[in-house]
Amino acid sequence: MKNLFVAVMGLVLAVWMSAGRWFFGIGGSLTWWYVPAIGLTYAVLLLWVGHRMAVTERRGKRIGRSVWVTLILSWVCAIGFGFTVPDNVGGELVSIISHAAGSQFSAEMSIALCNPLGIIAFALAFFALGIAIANGKDPKPEEDEIYDDEQPGETRMVPHPLIHKVRAEPGTVTKSL
Repeated sequence: MKNLFVAVMGLVLAVWMSAGRWFFGIGGSLTWWYVPAIGLTYAVLLLWVGHRMAVTERRGKRIGRSVWVTLILSWVCAIGFGFTVPDNVGGELVSIISHAAGSQFSAEMSIALCNPLGIIAFALAFFALGIAIANGKDPKPEEDEIYDDEQPGETRMVPHPLIHKVRAEPGTVTKSL
């Protein structure tokens, strides 16, 4: 269920980031560039995060808080990006914030803010993907755990990684790597 929520949020925010200005009546020609470059990419990325969260849950693992924190921060940046990304309306670059404020200064400031917000939104979504993948993996065994299956009383050192054959003392087992 959580992965479905992440997927829906990804689709909603992808529409918001690429075509949200149309809801305010200031859609323009740049939307046709934003939809495949920004919207589709963000949607696929969050669908992938949702898939990895489902895989983690199927394996009986817990999805950590760090996935949710990075996703929420990514979503906040995506919302901010949607408010500040400009579109070409009547030969001028206009964003939702500059349209509401009505000044040229706010148009320039919103354009200056949209790039960092978009970059941070994508970076945090990639971090959430990496963390979700890591949450679903089994931990690697320690060196001591690898040799726990040996016979009682048998002692061995961990083999040197550059030697192909472990030389054992007389009376011990020789094991190839």
